[in-house]
This record gives sequence, structure tokens and C-alpha cells, in this order.
Amino acid sequence: MPIFKLMDEHIFPPPDLAEDNGLLAVGGDLSESRLLAAYSMGIFPWYSEGDPILWWSPDPRLVLFPKELKMSRSLRQTIKKGIFTTTMDTAFEEVISNCASVRRKDDGGTWITDEMAEAYIRLHHSGFAHSVEVRADGELAGGLYGVSLGSAFFGESMFTRKSNASKVAFAALAQQLVKWNFSFIDCQITTPHLSVLGAREIPRSAFLEILKSALQQPAKKEKWLVHPSGTLKE
Repeated sequence: MPIFKLMDEHIFPPPDLAEDNGLLAVGGDLSESRLLAAYSMGIFPWYSEGDPILWWSPDPRLVLFPKELKMSRSLRQTIKKGIFTTTMDTAFEEVISNCASVRRKDDGGTWITDEMAEAYIRLHHSGFAHSVEVRADGELAGGLYGVSLGSAFFGESMFTRKSNASKVAFAALAQQLVKWNFSFIDCQITTPHLSVLGAREIPRSAFLEILKSALQQPAKKEKWLVHPSGTLKE
């Protein structure tokens, strides 16, 4: 399959035309309208500093259906001990900064460039991007962020400073999305870390079908804040 070069118009080729590795297109920008168009088609950006913007739609796709969350005994014990407190949308910029500081094992770089971080911060201010923060003794210990459209949540990145903090963040997200009747969490590419938590691979064609259905649901664009008691605002 050819790799498509994006032009000024915010449109994308069909996802099923992607290369075997999931690469679909190159170029374009990270404007809000282009990013929202991409996510609504099951496409996401992923590239390194100095490279052009690359757009991906992998097959298969790693997805977690919130009700299928699996928590190990040790993770349940960690949560029960009350070591961590969890909030949402209270420190989005700090979360994305910490995610960007995580170095890749292959070349020591990060895929969250300054341009990428600024784009998702804009999405956060528009109500489309959200974060989960996990704190220990008041200090940020881990977290994650992603994009929400309809009843779909597209996980982008997570980080941890203390053992299990990112898993606590992911579990808190999944449990809350069950309450809000979200359809799925898009985990994009398979990792053992997420598979242990219950994420599983599905064909891209199936992913696009459930995405189409999820986009018919009303969006939850306001900030996902918490009360001091720790219960989430509905």
C-alpha cells in the first residue's frame, strides 16, 4: 500500500489502506480539527523529534472494554491500602510533561515532542483531552492522558514514579468509564503492561465498527473533576 501525503485539507485516506505496520499517512499538522478528524477515523499521530508527522491505524488494535478490567491481587491490595489518591483533570500539563520525560528504550528519545504536547493541551482546554493523576503523600506518582470522543477514550501515554502508580491510574479510569457507560479504551498497540490489565487485540475492522457506534453517543466534554472526598462529579 502507498503511504499517503496529507495536504492542507483536514481529510484522511481510509484506515484499511494502511501499511502492514499500521502506517497510513505522513505530513499535515496537529491542529485541533485535524486531530479530531483523525481520532474519529481510528487514526492517531506517532512520530519522533525531527521527523515529519506520521499517522497510524494498526491492525490488530489493542482495546480494553472497561468492564473487562483485570486487577491482580497485589494491585487490589495496593489500592485498598490507600497509598495513592486519584484525581482527574487537575494537572493535565504536569501529566503530559511527565509522560514526555519517559525515554524510549530503543533510542532514548521521546515521541511526545513539544509540538505534540502543545496540541494535546489545546485539546484539553477544549474539553476533548483528559488526564488521570495518582498522588502519594501529595506528590504526583503516576498518571495518564488521552482523548475522549463520544463514548470512546483513546489512551495516549502513561508514566509512573512509584511502583504500580500507572496501573492504579488505568484502573481508576476504567472503573469510572464503566459508570459513565463508555464503550472502550483504545490502547493502540499491544504491550504486556496493558494486556495484564485485560486489554485484548481485535481486528481493525471490528475496532472501526465499535468506534462508529461510540461516536453516536453524547460527548462528555467538561472537565472530569473530583470532590475532596475523592468521589467523581457526575
